[in-house]
Amino acid sequence: MATKKAEATAKKIATTKTPTVEKRVVKPVAKQVAKKLVNTTPESATKPSKKKPKTKVVRDFSMPQAEYQKITEIKEACLKAGLRVKKSVVLRAGLKALGEMNGAQLKHAMTGFGKIRAARPKKP
Repeated sequence: MATKKAEATAKKIATTKTPTVEKRVVKPVAKQVAKKLVNTTPESATKPSKKKPKTKVVRDFSMPQAEYQKITEIKEACLKAGLRVKKSVVLRAGLKALGEMNGAQLKHAMTGFGKIRAARPKKP
């Protein structure tokens, strides 16, 4: 009986799959360097890259509905003048105009705004 158990155990061990290790194909470094050298031309090495780094977009402000409606009115005025603009362009143009003002003009432009509560979306 002991031999039959031993044979059965040996048969089980032989038939069970052993974990396989994935083999990675390693390319020789010389071939990789050679490919890079072939693709690089002196013209492309001297030309500066035309891609500009992406700027991060930030959305962090609150605005009363009446002032938000003013953006739509300015967009409509731009359409009548033959310009199609987005809300962000209107806001950026306003920031540019404020940035070009001197201290007295800026103080006059900033008066009359009351504090508003920051509107944050409710967490689900």
